[in-house]
Amino acid sequence: MSQLPVNIEQYLHTYEQLAQAVEGLTDEALKWKAAPNQWSVTEVLAHLADHNIVVSFRIREILSRSEARLPAFNQDPWVNGQRANEEDAADILNVFGALLHYNSLLFQRLSPDDWEKTGVNWKGDIVSLSAIIHAFIAHVQTHLAQIARIKQGESGSHHSSCAL
Repeated sequence: MSQLPVNIEQYLHTYEQLAQAVEGLTDEALKWKAAPNQWSVTEVLAHLADHNIVVSFRIREILSRSEARLPAFNQDPWVNGQRANEEDAADILNVFGALLHYNSLLFQRLSPDDWEKTGVNWKGDIVSLSAIIHAFIAHVQTHLAQIARIKQGESGSHHSSCAL
């Protein structure tokens, strides 16, 4: 198999990074919020699962050559509307990991031409499939840093908007 334009292992590793970031945290620590308008660790995990769902949809839209704009999502209402802080962090991580695995199987079937397919994001920018995956990996890294700040009890640990 030829070299892929994305590192599937790095993509899959985001699950392990998140699992390590929350390892040993009590339920209280996972749900702690510095302020009512800031996210807990559990809410960050829920946001990342939501983001993974949206990115999974974007991947399939690009591969189908759909001409529809790739969707954005309003992350704070999604987190609040689903009462994410009432969910079990382990369950959220399981969903996140299952989506990673499912998408990684798809990635292995793609041709070099598939990786260059593009779509138009919600801002009107043309983005390639590989760029979406790279942005996803970077987005998880941003939220890993956010989780570290929350664990240290820092404020200013609110959300981070999605670039793609």
